Amino acid sequence: MAEILPLRAWRYSDEFSERIEELTAPLFDVVSVQQREQLYKNPYNAIHLSVPKNPFAIQNAEKTVQDWKRKGVIKQDKLPGIYVYYQYFRLPGEEKERCRKGFIIQIKAYDWDEGKILRHENTIVSAVHDRVDLLAATKMQASPTHGLYVDEDFQLESDMEAAMSSPIYEVEDYQGVREVLAVIHDADVIRRFLSLLEKKQVILADGHHRLEGAIAYRKRMKGAFDDKKWKAHEYHLMYLTNAASDDLKILPTHRLYSELKMSKSEFFEKLSEWFLIKPFSDPEEMGTYTFRRVRKFGLLIENEGYIIELKPELFDQVNQGMPEVLRKLDLVILHEVLFWRILGIPLDEQRTKENLVYERNFSKCLREVQSGKASFAIITRELEMAQVLDVCNSGYLMPQKSTYFYPKALSGLIFASIDQDEFDFTYDAFFGKNKR
Repeated sequence: MAEILPLRAWRYSDEFSERIEELTAPLFDVVSVQQREQLYKNPYNAIHLSVPKNPFAIQNAEKTVQDWKRKGVIKQDKLPGIYVYYQYFRLPGEEKERCRKGFIIQIKAYDWDEGKILRHENTIVSAVHDRVDLLAATKMQASPTHGLYVDEDFQLESDMEAAMSSPIYEVEDYQGVREVLAVIHDADVIRRFLSLLEKKQVILADGHHRLEGAIAYRKRMKGAFDDKKWKAHEYHLMYLTNAASDDLKILPTHRLYSELKMSKSEFFEKLSEWFLIKPFSDPEEMGTYTFRRVRKFGLLIENEGYIIELKPELFDQVNQGMPEVLRKLDLVILHEVLFWRILGIPLDEQRTKENLVYERNFSKCLREVQSGKASFAIITRELEMAQVLDVCNSGYLMPQKSTYFYPKALSGLIFASIDQDEFDFTYDAFFGKNKR
């Protein structure tokens, strides 16, 4: 259904390959301020393209791309390929090593209403604008978004395994994840990938802002290179994984709220109108608490912890005009009841509120609250993969930052150019005779 191509990736030249761990970087939405400052010290780290340093961030990134190309820091592969990408990881408390298997391609940046790529959550507008400006200046994508397809027969796995016998890179990243990258150049194998994927629906798991940036750039460039069969500005770098795999993990994203305008007693009084409130003896242990029941959350406030649960008899009063696929989701209930009905923040304003922050790290939530930097934190549980698929197929959207697919992809393993001269290739060879 979605149009997918192999890509002529830009990669760090061979002289840098043994130092690749020093050159990769976390994605822009998860890299901390401390990590950024450390990574900026290396003039060749991918952070200079994915999260360029202020002031003059966009201009700096544009200059960096040109300098790296001129100096041979990065070089472009001569042939298009599909880049097989495995991530080996362990979850806290588990001895078993998991492996998320996927591959990196380029996919047309379809607008949402075209129905080729499905999304599941809202985005934050300012972050999208930043991505468009960066893309327009550099014409280079430093990190892939993460998409899902469903193949219960795992038809591509044997080809991926074969490619992995000769990896390009093997690194341990900032998460402690072992990342392995290989490439497939064989045209027959690439045709198998594209043939399978053209029948599949693609669901965006991670990278909504980057994909929206690519969509906006495609619209901006409408009419350009109309003499070309394949237009660089229409494509976007994506890491695809099979949603049928057991090793596709979704971790929770918590909520931090600052500048509470009411007293603690007034807050609890309003909270008790909607929630059952139970003290939690040791707030530091809440990060390991298993939220088995629906509509149940953790609350950190001052040096105290609580478990709050929506009163069962009030569920029917929540989101009455909303489709059932959304209405039953914990985070939808949280955003309507706590942030709208109790704190008075309309749903359409929650996306841009600077005092409502999304944080994956429980320990940081605890520190921010106990130090007084945040008024309180809401600790959430993870979504199930089936819930995400149901929402995507319904056409509705969850609140922003509803999912955290783990582990995150890395920036800097490969780069994808949307400069037409660097993109041009006779891609027809990878399709059947009837293509176009």
